[in-house]
Amino acid sequence: MTLVTDVRLRRVLDSRGNPTVEADVRTESGGFGRAKAPSGASTGEYEAIELPVGEAIAGARERAIPRLVGEVYAGNQRDIDNALRAADSTDDFSHIGANSAVAISMAGAKAAADVLGAPLFQHLGGTFRGDTFPTPLGNVVGGGEHAADATHIQEFLAAPVGAPSVEEAIFANAAVHSAVRDQLDEQGLSCGKGDEGAWAPSVDDGSAFDIVSAAIETVEDDVGFEIRLGLDVAAAELYDADKEVYRYGEQTRDTGEQIDYITELIEEYNLIYVEDPLDEDDFEGYVTLTERVGQGTHICGDDLFVTNVERLERGTEMGAANSILIKPNQIGTLSETVDAVELARRNGYEPVISHRSGETEDTTIAHLAVATDAPFIKTGVVGGERTAKLNELIRIEHNA
Repeated sequence: MTLVTDVRLRRVLDSRGNPTVEADVRTESGGFGRAKAPSGASTGEYEAIELPVGEAIAGARERAIPRLVGEVYAGNQRDIDNALRAADSTDDFSHIGANSAVAISMAGAKAAADVLGAPLFQHLGGTFRGDTFPTPLGNVVGGGEHAADATHIQEFLAAPVGAPSVEEAIFANAAVHSAVRDQLDEQGLSCGKGDEGAWAPSVDDGSAFDIVSAAIETVEDDVGFEIRLGLDVAAAELYDADKEVYRYGEQTRDTGEQIDYITELIEEYNLIYVEDPLDEDDFEGYVTLTERVGQGTHICGDDLFVTNVERLERGTEMGAANSILIKPNQIGTLSETVDAVELARRNGYEPVISHRSGETEDTTIAHLAVATDAPFIKTGVVGGERTAKLNELIRIEHNA
């Protein structure tokens, strides 16, 4: 019933107005799935390769579609993804592009779920699915690669860990986003938004901490549950490899000073989550930082691990970080995405499912977060491409 009978690819828009790949997959019984590939601005060196959309579509049509149509069953996700790997024949999807691969992989999963008449999270969940839902991490102030002339730290995140439901958590993050705007207005700091919908004021990192902390405190008083603060430092974007320092404007920090700085921030602001605090090649630095702060804070590797099992294996053997950011387009297939989640779980690392800065209305990651019982999901707070995931989480919660 799930034999793949048709795969179609097209160019569509992402949230930045750039082209991305959309895939449709149909099965012999009429099952249908559609998915779109996201795109990152702050990308790790070791991510699977996103090709220009025209090249990705042409490569997939020539190499992948003949291996899929009439040859594999959407009900077996591993078969679809193995066919994509075989069609590409490289480690980084440099022939068909990770953007074509991940769109087809996700569309295939949706087609299989459609045949079953089941929601995608149930099709993907297997033995993972627990009875909890992820806490959304909401980007409320941002800079770095997501916004010019704003903070050096890329994302200041609200984490409503005390929320009694996904729905309450989502609306709490929206309230923090609104409270940040009020704080900015009071200080005469008019500003626009970055790629993910976070406010992008022209302030230093210290001022941003004060603004977000005040907003969180205001919303906590209103909602009556705990909201913590998290960061995505995106340190690889700050790192000057030639000088071996992290550049915060005119100020520089060597690796030891960067570890001290992050430790101080964790202690001062009671941070629950710190993503990419060090360069993507500094496994040893991650070990030192993780040992220093213990398990009270999620030290999350994004550029460090890039959803790659081999890099995660190295990290877990060393004790570098204690959680991993999971982005399907970093590795190119859902099967390998779940492999990374499984390896993380076996080694006591928490998986954090994430969107990208260049997003679409696709809601696959909402289902993936629920299916894998992930403790957190990064989705942003506002904007249709972000709220698509958030609203889907609310639907899942109401129907679970």
